[in-house]
Amino acid sequence: MRPFSTVDVFAGEPWRGNPVAVVHDAEGVTQEQMATFARWTNLSETTFVLPPQDPQADYRLRIWTPDGELPFAGHPTLGSAHAWLERGGVPKRSEAVVQECAAGLVPIRTGEVLSFAAPPLLRSGPVDPATVAQAARGLGLAVEDIVDAAWVDNGPGWLGLLLGDAEAVLTLRPNVDALGDLKPGVVGPYPAGSECAVEVRAFYPGIGGAGEDPVTGSLNAGLAQWLIGAGVLPEKYVASQGTTLLRRGRVHVELVDAQVWVGGRCHTGVRGEVAL
Repeated sequence: MRPFSTVDVFAGEPWRGNPVAVVHDAEGVTQEQMATFARWTNLSETTFVLPPQDPQADYRLRIWTPDGELPFAGHPTLGSAHAWLERGGVPKRSEAVVQECAAGLVPIRTGEVLSFAAPPLLRSGPVDPATVAQAARGLGLAVEDIVDAAWVDNGPGWLGLLLGDAEAVLTLRPNVDALGDLKPGVVGPYPAGSECAVEVRAFYPGIGGAGEDPVTGSLNAGLAQWLIGAGVLPEKYVASQGTTLLRRGRVHVELVDAQVWVGGRCHTGVRGEVAL
């Protein structure tokens, strides 16, 4: 039996964020067992905490969706760090936990709101017109509804799409099958003075019946790198996500010394043991 936690991440209040299943002391769990358990939990991600291989890291993390392994994902990073600290983990450095994953080393600032350093984008820049047109069809939009588009891929393959306002994001009724292999992350601004600066939605096959992820750290990291850099968003803001799924995700974004940090509150909802 191995210790197990389920952590609610980016939760504006308990039970309204995005859960991640965390298996502690996972050394010896085979890749097949990881894949099988991730399919069984049927959460957007399940993680396995392992001893680090890099001497700079505090632990190593493997991140699985029901469909396969990811090199990096945001809400599993924060939820796993929260669970590791809660079980008595002591960082080697006082200022941050250092997570090792397939994408490299990821620093995580501690405090009431855990924040990870957004990793470099693996793919960025303009999107070809045919891809934008496919995304528009899959989301039920006209191409003219898309204000701007850019690749914001830091591992999962995100395509960033900027719409005119948050209401346009909230009223999307996508056909996920029509999106094919595309993974669009859609963002639109709220009016000045609102609680949150933007509304975000993330679509891709394999996540729940609707093909939509409740609250997505990696996407928000990529969107921030794109839109802060373009001068569209300020250097510090809060994003809302999950509204249409009856969640209340709150993602805290801040640019400090040219580094984007993405954070949120975490709550452990389940503790126990798992037979792996």
